[in-house]
Amino acid sequence: MLLDSRINPEAIVRPGSFVGLMALYESNYLRLLRLIPEIDRLDGCYHSRVAGDCDLHLEFIERSRHTVTLSLTYHLKTDEGLLIDPDMTVRLYTDCRLAEAMAIGDQQRHVALQRLAREHRNELGLRWRRNIILNKWLEYLSDQGHLILER
Repeated sequence: MLLDSRINPEAIVRPGSFVGLMALYESNYLRLLRLIPEIDRLDGCYHSRVAGDCDLHLEFIERSRHTVTLSLTYHLKTDEGLLIDPDMTVRLYTDCRLAEAMAIGDQQRHVALQRLAREHRNELGLRWRRNIILNKWLEYLSDQGHLILER
C-alpha cells in the first residue's frame, strides 16, 4: 500500500478543484486504513487511547456492499459535561478507495480546525472544508499513535 504521510494533498493539484477534492478523498481513505487496518472486519463501537491525547471514539453506523459509514470523534470532559468534538461522519467508498467527510459538527473548538475551516471556506464549499479537516485530523491521529483494532 502506498503511504501518503509525506503527501500534501493541497499541493498535488490546484486546491479547490474537483480533481483536488478526489485526491483528498483518496488521501483520506489511505489515512483511515492506517488508523483502522481491519476496517473490513469491524462493526460496532471502538476507542483508542494513547498517552498525551484525548480518547478517540469510533462507531460503525452503516455498512453496505460498497460503502462503510462511521462516526469519528473525541469525547472531552468539561465543566459543563461531555463535549463531542470534532464530531465527524465519514463515508468510505470501498470499491473506488475513497473516503469523504459527510458531516462535521457546526462549532469547532480547536484553534487549528477553526483556521483550516476559515482558509478553505471558499473552495468547493463545504465538501472541501470538511475533507481538509478530516485529512489533517487523520494525519494527527496517526502521528499520535492511535490505532483501532478488533477487541
